[in-house]
Amino acid sequence: MQKKLARALLPAAFAVAASTSVISTASADEVKFGALYPLSGPLALLGEESFRGLEIAVEEINANGGVQGMQIVLEGGDAVDQNQAIGEARRLISRENVEAIFGTYASSRSIAASQVTELAGVPYFELGAVAHEITNRGFENMYRTNPTARHMARTHIDMILEAVAPALGRDAADLRIGIIHEDSNYGSSVASFQELYGEEAGLNIVMVEGYPATNVDMSSIVLRLRERDVDIVMQTSYQDDSILFLRQANERGFEPSAIIGGGGGYSMMPTAEAVGFDVIEGVLNADFTQYAVNEGFAVGVDEFVEAYRAKYGSDPRSGHSLNNYAGAKIVLEALDQVEGFTPETIREALMAVDIPAGTTAVGYGAKFAENGQNDAAFMMGMQWRDGELITVYPPDAAVADLEL
Repeated sequence: MQKKLARALLPAAFAVAASTSVISTASADEVKFGALYPLSGPLALLGEESFRGLEIAVEEINANGGVQGMQIVLEGGDAVDQNQAIGEARRLISRENVEAIFGTYASSRSIAASQVTELAGVPYFELGAVAHEITNRGFENMYRTNPTARHMARTHIDMILEAVAPALGRDAADLRIGIIHEDSNYGSSVASFQELYGEEAGLNIVMVEGYPATNVDMSSIVLRLRERDVDIVMQTSYQDDSILFLRQANERGFEPSAIIGGGGGYSMMPTAEAVGFDVIEGVLNADFTQYAVNEGFAVGVDEFVEAYRAKYGSDPRSGHSLNNYAGAKIVLEALDQVEGFTPETIREALMAVDIPAGTTAVGYGAKFAENGQNDAAFMMGMQWRDGELITVYPPDAAVADLEL
């Protein structure tokens, strides 16, 4: 009996998946997983982009025989906010009987939904949320394939020390650093590690300020950055607040020596288009692996981009799809090495994973710690140049040198 991909609460977001026979027409031998992402509301764009990576991975796995001889069926859910993430997680477990849940991009939604899965003893595979606490709550069934807030902050500080300060011809300790961040689990987590690592490195942090991601005016923040003579701004943000800050900084003539974004909006072509390529030119970013990367270091990235273009008719909108694709493949290929989908079997499968760096489409490897975190994951440094986000750090992944 054939089954179709569930449309959950957002028909439009999953209509693309439903039209794909590889997923939607699974054979009688099938295994069902949940796919829980924010597909409506303010985080919908990156939520959908993240889901697309999972979808491509599932199609690829299914085309090669599936997992344990079974075709994978994805049951969708819309985590538009924390409450709905909880409700959707409950529905996926109790009504759809999924073996595990993949998700979820947004840290606050992941934290909320995974509390439900942990109580139910159902594994949760996080492929994109970065808040530190996600894999540090003592959960037995929480696994995260992607790098975290700690990795993002570490990349920010290392870039300043090893690339930005030398490019400016200045001692890193003489630079005045400003940290601004949206104040949810995501931004607050990254900012706390930026402060920690920055102070350990002897950097001069002169301003740390959080704000709601729904903020509609950042002119006062721009003013305070100017008053403190900030040389380098680090902003951890989603798309709307990234656009707002870049626009208002430009309108008020605030030109620090460097702006370093923290994922989210800074990695997206729609952000560059919204603020203008002249405004975003030279802006830096620390985030998941993007597409202009040394292909010899990120093996298979070009093939993924080709698959994305063939399916969606456009280039990927950010590296979130790539990272969800790579993370899903790590999990699903591990599950193919065991028999059954019990929490114990799944843990056995993931704890046996040992993938070296430089052999995946994202460049980083995979080795899960007892808390379920992939300790082999890391982030990269990018820069907007001539309308393209290119990798400039670390050197073995870069396609060009950082320029300021």
